[in-house]
Amino acid sequence: MNERIAQYRDRITGYWNQFSKKQKTLLISTIAIILLAIILLTIQFSKTEYDVAFTNLDSTDAAGIVKYLESGSIPYKLGEDGKTISVPTKDVSRVKVDVGSQGIVKSGSIGLESFDESSSLIGMTDNEFNVKYKNALNGEVEQLLKRMQGVDDAKVLINLPSENVFASPDEQEKATASIVLTFKAGYRPDQEAIDGYFNLVKTSVPNLPIENISLSSSDDTVLLATGHGGKSGSLTTAVQENMALQKKFESDVRQSVKQFLSKLTGPEKIEVLVASKLNFDQVTQKDNLVQPVDTDNMKGIEISAQKVQKSYTGAANPTSGVPGTGQQDVVNYPSAESSGGSSSEESSSTINYEVNRITKDIVASPYVIKDLTINVAVEPPAGQQTLDETTRSAIENILKNIVGSYLADSGTTYTDADLQKKVSVFSQPFQNNIEEAKGLTLSNPLVWGVGAAALLALAGIGFILYRRRRKNMVEEEEIPLPLTPEFPSINLDSVTNENQVRKQLETLAKKKPDEFVNLLRTWLADE
Repeated sequence: MNERIAQYRDRITGYWNQFSKKQKTLLISTIAIILLAIILLTIQFSKTEYDVAFTNLDSTDAAGIVKYLESGSIPYKLGEDGKTISVPTKDVSRVKVDVGSQGIVKSGSIGLESFDESSSLIGMTDNEFNVKYKNALNGEVEQLLKRMQGVDDAKVLINLPSENVFASPDEQEKATASIVLTFKAGYRPDQEAIDGYFNLVKTSVPNLPIENISLSSSDDTVLLATGHGGKSGSLTTAVQENMALQKKFESDVRQSVKQFLSKLTGPEKIEVLVASKLNFDQVTQKDNLVQPVDTDNMKGIEISAQKVQKSYTGAANPTSGVPGTGQQDVVNYPSAESSGGSSSEESSSTINYEVNRITKDIVASPYVIKDLTINVAVEPPAGQQTLDETTRSAIENILKNIVGSYLADSGTTYTDADLQKKVSVFSQPFQNNIEEAKGLTLSNPLVWGVGAAALLALAGIGFILYRRRRKNMVEEEEIPLPLTPEFPSINLDSVTNENQVRKQLETLAKKKPDEFVNLLRTWLADE
């Protein structure tokens, strides 16, 4: 057995010694890479990947979900803050559906389902019912508010007054509600959303007017409904539309400028910043204009003309009397003895002209660009620190033309110096610091790289072994097989002296050591 093991070891050693030092190094490194790739891939495919299934849980909901997962033998990971629970990726959808269908997640609110459990075998008292009903109503309103957009958490306290059977519905005491909302990070509710919160609470609680609802945010900001101190929803909507229109205009200008200049510098070597000021005032104007038809003589068209002439000639009246000067006489009355003739002429001319009468009802557009500035950052070409002056001047001229065309209807005349102040071009190398996600995942390039290296290494080993085997086959075909050595025969029967035998063996061992070893192996095999 030991002899056979030694033979195998000798064969392996002889086979290994056939390789050169370079081949040995390549073979060892290839085997090491293959083993490393196998280990990494085994770890990657055997480990369990977890995805977040529930976030922002309170202690009650987290405890309920953990109990459900443990009862179903589903592995999970609880976040350090106790508000996040992760489950295996393949079980995320199923766990969400199961937990949602069983109503485990209540966000710490107790709803009307509390009446499903009775605390006494004989029922509940009126006081116990009232307490449970108030808690259930508070929990239901909290759950409804948490489903509203932007609301992260809600705390509701509703006060229901006792009913008076002797009072009319109008004389009954009104309910009151105090609500504190916690909004998600970065969310700012508009007036329409605030009115929605008030309307939801008002319709959820009986006999609760809007003025009895106190709504505030977690940062001590009081929220008011429209008509109770809050802003008009239509005004807020109009302002938001104006802001959105301004952002859309700036985005369009930025996109068009960047698209045009990128053909000169490259798509990844330019950034554009646009700032604008729009006038949203809508002006309605009515003009009643009268213009002459003949502007040279400032006359209109003659539509009618009338000319009248009158003349009179006659003698004086002889019996007209004598003017007296006494007390009974008429002063300045003509005397009877006066004589002579009288004549008169009268002429009149009337011409009617028609002019151009123009009535204009002008509604000015509410979107007028009052001001516009464009700032452009350009990365200089490779090997340069700044842009050359020719390129900079060309970009500035393009920007000035763009700004001038947009400000043509602003009502202000801008000179080239004024337009120069509204554009800016500077060059600087860009810094792109992008951190890549770490970790060995199936989509990680490192895993695919290691796998490809392992395949290449396997292909290399196969190719080397194929060439080695082919080379050995060629050598076996070309080199004749050696003749079987004839072992020397020693007749021990004819030799009576042990010294002679020892001498013959020593002589054979010195002259032909290989034949001596083969002879010993033959003797050992025969025995």
